[in-house]
Formats: sequence, C-alpha cells, structure tokens
Amino acid sequence: MSEETAVRRAIAALSDSPHSLSEATAALPGTAGLCAWWAAPDVLPSFPGPANSADPGHRLLYVGKATRLRSRITSDHLRQSGSSTLRRTLAGLLMPAEDYRTAWTADRVALVPEDEERLTVWMHKHLALTWTEHPDPSAVRDSLISRLCPPFNVGGAQPGAVRDAVEEARSRYYRSAGPRPAG
Repeated sequence: MSEETAVRRAIAALSDSPHSLSEATAALPGTAGLCAWWAAPDVLPSFPGPANSADPGHRLLYVGKATRLRSRITSDHLRQSGSSTLRRTLAGLLMPAEDYRTAWTADRVALVPEDEERLTVWMHKHLALTWTEHPDPSAVRDSLISRLCPPFNVGGAQPGAVRDAVEEARSRYYRSAGPRPAG
C-alpha cells in the first residue's frame, strides 16, 4: 500500500464518530496505531480544530501515535502527565482554572497524584477518541498532522496565536514545578 493510500485510510478511520473514553478504553487494541482526540466546540474554544466529518459536534484537538494503542492511552494519556504531551498540554491550559499542581519526579515534571486523578476525570467528561491500527504509525503521523491541522500538535502547526498559546501552556506546566532540584 502506498503512503498516500495509508494516509487516506487513516484519515477516514480517525474521522469516524468519536467514542467516549470509557467506550474507547474497553475497545482499544493492543497493536500499533494512531489516535485522534476530539472535543465539543465549547471545550477549550480558543483552540479551533477541524470538525469531525461523522459527528460535527466534535472537533479535533490532537493526533498521537503508539506502538501499543491500549497501553499508550490507558497508562500514559489517561494516567501520567509526565509521559503524555497531550496531558501536559491540557494541564497547562487548565492550570489557571483548575489550580493543578506539579512536582519534579526523578527526571520530569508531573502533576501531583490528586491532580492526575482530577485531570483524568476532566478528560473523561470532555474528550472523545477515535483510533486506527497501523503497523508503522510514525510513517504516516506527520502527513496526518499536516493535513488535519490539530491545534495541539505544534510540530505541524503554522506560526500564530494558537501555536503560541499551546507552547505557553506547556511552558506554564513546566515552570509550575519550580527549578529542577539539584542532584
């Protein structure tokens, strides 16, 4: 299959009707693939992403890749801010309203355990997910990002206010833990 065909198939699958996170975590395969995170237009409204073609009541926020979709979503994106760019971005964006707190772990900044739980609850309430299996998600992810333009994927975003706001949210998240401890 050509890369173009693979990208078109991935876009079609990721543009399917989004699933609630509870439904998604029960159905996710353990194989490699890509995931798309969706939200209603009134959730984080200053980050406009493209509307879902199957369900226009959702708009795209982020596209991710995984060598094992189930574990990436359930163990990182829905549990550990230190291991998920999406989660760090959300925490940074929501910090002013939610008063999330961070701390340094051995090698990275993470939300304190109580706030990890609060962010997971927020994600379950406000976000939805689509996914597609793909044997080499890295081979198509950049093409997907450049075509779909999800606002939280700054690597493929055009310079401007949305990208600046995402980068500032990520910086806010890191700064909130204070200086890295010596040692």
